[in-house]
Amino acid sequence: MVRTPEPPELRRCALAVAVLHDLDIVPAIDGIVLAGVPAVEVTWAECRRALGGEEPETDDGRHRLARWLLLRRWLADRPLEDLRERARPYGSCIESPLHPGLDWVRRRVLGDAVDLGLGFVGLDPRDPDKVLPVPERLLTETGVAADDWWPTVVVYLERMGRMAAERMQRTPDAPLRPMGDCDVVTLLASMTFRAAIVDGIADGMRTVAVPMRTRGWLDLSRVDPAFSAAAARLTAPEDRGFSRPLLVTREEVALAPEGGDVVRPAIEDRIAPVIDIRDVLYHRM
Repeated sequence: MVRTPEPPELRRCALAVAVLHDLDIVPAIDGIVLAGVPAVEVTWAECRRALGGEEPETDDGRHRLARWLLLRRWLADRPLEDLRERARPYGSCIESPLHPGLDWVRRRVLGDAVDLGLGFVGLDPRDPDKVLPVPERLLTETGVAADDWWPTVVVYLERMGRMAAERMQRTPDAPLRPMGDCDVVTLLASMTFRAAIVDGIADGMRTVAVPMRTRGWLDLSRVDPAFSAAAARLTAPEDRGFSRPLLVTREEVALAPEGGDVVRPAIEDRIAPVIDIRDVLYHRM
């Protein structure tokens, strides 16, 4: 059973976020106010939605609330036309703990591995090249109606997918990399890019490893399976890709079935109990 956080807990969580993330927060009767122009009122009910079921006085809870409040502030700082220009596609792994929610999903790629929704580039002043997904409820709270922006976003995705496919054809042995404002996970939501991945494959299916959002590998015969799994585990959650290899076709992106431990055999160094060194007689020819 999910426990509903009380206002004192939420207040302590908000104060911790203000200190850790340098946010100007003013207490209010039923929530907090993000200082600035314009001032942004955030109720305790909205803070509970931002936590997504996490306890407010935990690292995960503080991280979720901080991400929500920062996005609220950054969205309020920009005019609507500027946000329209910054709208971008964003692909999210379905298994990711940072998935923005089902109401954010605007396209679900067949295979139940990748969801596609709306993100915005350049919101974070500390990293202007990063695309950040914005939950649908947060857009609603900010008063942003983005439905009309989606067709342009999809066209941008397919254009970047075509450019990434052309680069892949020029350098087939190179790792997959982002193209434009689309990282590798997002590019997998492009049908143009998926078609290029399986082009010339007899059965129309190819195995792809994408342990992080910025890199992927097609030729798994040259990639240690333990590296892919370990890279995903060691990558920060917001930059993490898929924990297992993907099975990609023109229409689908699916995770390979679970089973086995690809990391343990690679790090275990078993020494044979008996070392068998036999004499060898060499003849000069």
